Amino acid sequence: MSLPRLKDVAHKVRSKNAGPFWLTIDIFCGTPEAYEIIVEKLTSAQVARCFDTPEQTLKRFDIADLNVVKFSLPRPTIQGSIYDRDMHGASWAALLAEVEI
Repeated sequence: MSLPRLKDVAHKVRSKNAGPFWLTIDIFCGTPEAYEIIVEKLTSAQVARCFDTPEQTLKRFDIADLNVVKFSLPRPTIQGSIYDRDMHGASWAALLAEVEI
């Protein structure tokens, strides 16, 4: 039996630029119950592994009043550089949405 994926519990997972050097990923939980499950089950270490980034560079914000969990992390390349394959940072959410929690 496999574990549920983040996208099965969260209402929406969205990613975007947070300037040319950072990305932000918002997990809109939808309900307090979903928020509690995600806060408990989704670890910062899982997120760091998902994006192949050191855990100490990851910033996590659990915002209970909004039922939102937010992560910010350094972009692997500077936005708009020749090596940037996602100028708007929108594709990162799809990767995190597949993580089992």
